[in-house]
Amino acid sequence: MSHTLGIRQAQKQKTRQALLDAALGLLEEQSLSSLGLREVTRAVGVAPTAFYRHFRSTADLGTALVEEALGSLHPMIRTTVSAADDSEQRIARAVELIARHVDAYPAHVRFIARERHGGVQPVREAIREQLARFGQEVKDELAKDPESADWSDDDLLMLADLYVDQMLITASLFLEALEGPAEERERVAQVATRQMRLISIGREHWRA
Repeated sequence: MSHTLGIRQAQKQKTRQALLDAALGLLEEQSLSSLGLREVTRAVGVAPTAFYRHFRSTADLGTALVEEALGSLHPMIRTTVSAADDSEQRIARAVELIARHVDAYPAHVRFIARERHGGVQPVREAIREQLARFGQEVKDELAKDPESADWSDDDLLMLADLYVDQMLITASLFLEALEGPAEERERVAQVATRQMRLISIGREHWRA
């Protein structure tokens, strides 16, 4: 009996992932607010009623995509901004992480960029919650720096949010350069490095 249940659970998970993958592919050409569940189930080859065994609505599917796109990044973000010999190493790691992630998951990055300000409120809120987590995690790492000794929690969070916002901007720029020449990607990396360096310089001279 347990073996049969295991097979069913594996099949259920496989169908769920197929629905997520199909939706992500369809969202390359449209927004989530215009996506119909019948489009998704047709792409997977299952009946429309099967959709509701996995998701309550397309908004629910969208929040699952947010988790898929951003959830696994939390450990990497913490490692990237953890204490380094200097800010230059931290910046270099951050730019490299963003470039690799865009290369590996362009559809996920495009989905987040579009839906961050899209028309589906639960998805906007899910993205906002994930970004808030990133901000808190970056803040916790920045707080370990000696130069943070006299900083308030509010100021550290403001600084962390600046870094998170800049990483999102950089991801969008790398996405635009994905199909372009290598020189364009290098230009994006250079600009992102300079912008993050500017944030770091501002940190050194900040007085609350």
